Amino acid sequence: MAISMLFTHGARMQKFLEELRTQRWDDHRYYHHSYINQSLHLLSATSFLCAYALIFTNPVAAALVGWLVSMVSRQAGHFFFEPKGYDVVNQATHEYKEEVKVGYNLRRKVVLMAIWALAPAILWVDPTLFGVFPADSAGDFVQHTGQLWLAIGVGGLLFRTVHLFFLKDVQTGLVWLTKILTDPFHDIKLYYRSPLYLLRGELIAPLTVASGHEASLSAHDA
Repeated sequence: MAISMLFTHGARMQKFLEELRTQRWDDHRYYHHSYINQSLHLLSATSFLCAYALIFTNPVAAALVGWLVSMVSRQAGHFFFEPKGYDVVNQATHEYKEEVKVGYNLRRKVVLMAIWALAPAILWVDPTLFGVFPADSAGDFVQHTGQLWLAIGVGGLLFRTVHLFFLKDVQTGLVWLTKILTDPFHDIKLYYRSPLYLLRGELIAPLTVASGHEASLSAHDA
């Protein structure tokens, strides 16, 4: 009985890790063709690790770093530098890739970033945020902004995770959450050479249709 449960648990974990690899590979091959985008993701990943370190001692500072540096650089890469024409390598249109995106596609990102950008404006108009913050703390604008951004970040993660529970299944949501939280580590491993390629004047990564990101990366040096 115990051995059977062990094998069942191992099979579930293997399936979880396989889906995690698939989500990571699809994210890389569909949405990270530009070396500028990859380099911005490297900056984003590095600053996210700083935010992770800060979260235990100064959550407000972590939120400020996470949004002002990590998220702005990451999303700037997607919005302004990633090609949006027909993807010859993957034989997919931009519209198709937006439709099948597991996480936040560009349309959803616009909503998320709009909420983030509007948060300080709302605080400026009402420093108590409709009674959430004490009236005598109205001078702590930066502190409250960081707290609000932290809540938006956590809320955005949980919202999409639960949303995927209903759209797909529980495992897909949990895999996506795991992917997002571990992306900084994976992005550094994946894109640490991208700034060097940019310095060489290269703008687009020579992606392949291989079944793993290692094959895509090795294609550059083949």
